[in-house]
Amino acid sequence: MTLSLAGRTAAPAPQPVPVRVGGFGGAAGLAAWLGAQAIDLLIDATHPYAAQISANAADAAARAKIPLLVLDRPAWEAVAGDHWTEVPDMPAAVQALGAAPCRAFLALGRKELAPFVAAPQHFYLIRSVDPVEPKLPVPHAVYLTGRGPFDETDEYRLLGEHRIDIIIAKNSGGAATYGKIAAARRLGLPVIMLARPARPQVPAVAGVEEALARLDHVLAPEAARGV
Repeated sequence: MTLSLAGRTAAPAPQPVPVRVGGFGGAAGLAAWLGAQAIDLLIDATHPYAAQISANAADAAARAKIPLLVLDRPAWEAVAGDHWTEVPDMPAAVQALGAAPCRAFLALGRKELAPFVAAPQHFYLIRSVDPVEPKLPVPHAVYLTGRGPFDETDEYRLLGEHRIDIIIAKNSGGAATYGKIAAARRLGLPVIMLARPARPQVPAVAGVEEALARLDHVLAPEAARGV
């Protein structure tokens, strides 16, 4: 088993399996690597917003003629007390902030921040795993670094300390970063939610336990053949 990381995080969390870091050179490069390593099954466990990586994985698995399984955690769903506005992309998120100055928490990651330069009237609280370099050319911004999970109590305190009016977030799903959504509900804050991108239509599971069960099912025929 090999875990492949894209290399976008400077200091990824330690893992109990062999790890490779960096890209493959697109779908063709990934397919070649899969063949060279005699890989029997490819599991796409990337972030729900890593659309290009997922597309490359589907293409590469087809080229290499091996099964592909996507670990696709379910999206969050609004419940009573939530005030969400779903937008298709970051420029739409910036527009949804409006013209009047407000205090926004950007829980998006470093790669999604550039469009907010077009709205310098707002205050931005920006959190990312690695430091944002260079800083955004806006007059009012505070930068935090941190790696989840972030619980509701801490997020509630953070939003209050910075007098946040609105949150802009990705619908990542799962429990690790849901704290800010629950805290926004308690505070009555609106959330601008970036819609998930489309992913390839391939077999998918919602969690690790289901993935392990499906893995046994997928690999069983090969084991029976002595592959």
